[in-house]
Amino acid sequence: MITPQLINPRSIVVVGASSDVNKPGGKVLKNLIDHQFKGQLYVSNPKEDEIQGIRSYRNLADLPQTDLAILAIAAKYCPETVELLARQKQTRAFIILSAGFHEESEAGAELERQIVETIEATGGCLIGPNCIGVMNPNYAGVFTTPIPKLDPHGVDFISGSGATAVFIMEASIPRGLNFASVYSVGNSAQLGVEEVLEYLDTTFDPATSSRVKLLYVESINKPEKLLRHATSLIAKGCKIAAIKSGGSEAGSRAASSHTGALASSDVAVDALFRKAGIVRCNGREELATVASIFMHKELKGNRVAVITHAGGPAVMLTDALSNGGMKVPAINGPKADELLKLLFAGSSVANPIDFLATGTAEQLGHIIDCCDRDFDQVDAMAVIFGSPGLFEVYDVYKLLHEKMLTARKPIYPILPSVINVKNEIDYFIGLGRINFPDEVVFGNALTKVWNTPAPQPEPPLPNRFDVEAIRRLVDNAAEGYLTPDKVQALLDAAGIDRAGEAVVTTADEAVQAAQKLGLPVVMKVVGPVHKTDVGGVALNIATDQAVRDTFERLIRIKDTTAVLIQPMLSGIELFAGAMAEPKFGHTVLCGMGGIFIEVLKDVTAGLAPIGNPEALDMIGRLKSAKIFEGVRGQKGVSIPLFAESIVRLSHLVKVAPEIAEMDLNPMLGSAERVVTVDARIRIAK
Repeated sequence: MITPQLINPRSIVVVGASSDVNKPGGKVLKNLIDHQFKGQLYVSNPKEDEIQGIRSYRNLADLPQTDLAILAIAAKYCPETVELLARQKQTRAFIILSAGFHEESEAGAELERQIVETIEATGGCLIGPNCIGVMNPNYAGVFTTPIPKLDPHGVDFISGSGATAVFIMEASIPRGLNFASVYSVGNSAQLGVEEVLEYLDTTFDPATSSRVKLLYVESINKPEKLLRHATSLIAKGCKIAAIKSGGSEAGSRAASSHTGALASSDVAVDALFRKAGIVRCNGREELATVASIFMHKELKGNRVAVITHAGGPAVMLTDALSNGGMKVPAINGPKADELLKLLFAGSSVANPIDFLATGTAEQLGHIIDCCDRDFDQVDAMAVIFGSPGLFEVYDVYKLLHEKMLTARKPIYPILPSVINVKNEIDYFIGLGRINFPDEVVFGNALTKVWNTPAPQPEPPLPNRFDVEAIRRLVDNAAEGYLTPDKVQALLDAAGIDRAGEAVVTTADEAVQAAQKLGLPVVMKVVGPVHKTDVGGVALNIATDQAVRDTFERLIRIKDTTAVLIQPMLSGIELFAGAMAEPKFGHTVLCGMGGIFIEVLKDVTAGLAPIGNPEALDMIGRLKSAKIFEGVRGQKGVSIPLFAESIVRLSHLVKVAPEIAEMDLNPMLGSAERVVTVDARIRIAK
């Protein structure tokens, strides 16, 4: 739990302070002084009487009571220092800059454990160790630069990496992005990204708190906490963007099901972020750009007017927006004709609206007014205005600032001439504005923001869903793959439509079952995991003799214990599955079924449990979604019924977390029915 002493300390002691500002203990002290910490500032160094003009306490026992301690001393001295400060000086907040803890050795991990034990026993909190520190409008408790403008209306930034935090700030500050707070959590010995986000949520004040949160995480240790508080913050009007690095390391793991081969930790992270409404970014520039978009008026639609005095950037921006699913709509009609008369000959208002290299501030004002007031097909404006260096553009940027104050629709300023008109851009940023220096980076970021869904609420259980029967079946099941009869019972209890079937062990039983189910039938081996690979699937068996002959062939296949018989159904092959992911619960996937899942690998994912809107979104994001609608005269698939199967599967694995892997593959989809033809479920207790 974050204490008030960490956020707004009345007093701070730097332990290991130095006059050498090239050392962490010297630089953090200089930053505190330079950024005018208003409380009482103490320093401690056993070798010095005065450091940077402040009396140094050689013996910590002589120190007055202190709210916050920033430690820049060797790891081995930290436990005893924390013990003294926490128990004798009532210090209730600690920032440990030092390295040499669990990231280095078992001995370091033990030092870290001792520190946390002391701090928690005395009701304190710890940031770090192995971090750059914390800063907010009250103090700059970091040993790094740059120090951004610390403004309560800036962005809150939580980072698992100190160096990356510095680089992200360096990407953000030149474009005019301000920060409300920066937390570098380092080893997260007590407080990690999730706990800081929890604090920002539980203390959120709509009148004073920042509405933009940025995260840089290398591991998500408490996904449920992250999901809960991100969802809560977004519901309160906040926007969140995050980088989660290390995705490629997860890879695809060796597993015996299609779902296991396709699911990975990074798939779970993507699903978590989509469920929470977090915009996932892939790098520093993209994160800074998304944050900058968040600082503008909210985008209410996906139709953008591209306003430019330079053709090339407008074309590249239009491509980026269009490729990302946004629209650059054509603008025409009487109002457009009136606007064109106000521009120089050769200008175009078709969209992009090009008012030429000679365009003036007055003309830009007319264009913005028309887009804001007259052009209903426009939801936002992207204004590209640089300079070849021939003249100053203060008047353009001043007008742009004024229009941004009064326009109803968001205006995004793209000012690419960061050298030619550096002074004018500095002037623009000095007015409290933010610059997007690259039109393509901006366009890609805007599409990412638009395509990130709102947080998904916890969905209710579907009707005809027998929780008691599911629990009874799973509780009584052994580990490993369930037998077909138990799989059928679980699907029935979850309300998942399935084909009629019978499991037989003799040729006579096979003929009787086929007659009962109705010829033609499908026959499959029971036992081998990948039936097709061993020749264990026979289709369209239409006579009693063919049933008998096929049974005799299949039962001789290695590892076969019985034969499964089902009626021969038709439809488009679909797939749905689930995979248990440590800490995350279950990743649920869907896509084309049968062999297509292995060839195309066109799948989308969500985190269980999944509601109907989320399931429809998963289906809609598939590259093969158009096939489900029916093409070239073929009948399509009932997408609502496919979505219902995904929803029911997700609730099944939520109610029965012992399900380690589950495949419904193939399912056959038609306009009237989505029916599971083959299913496998593996239990791991």
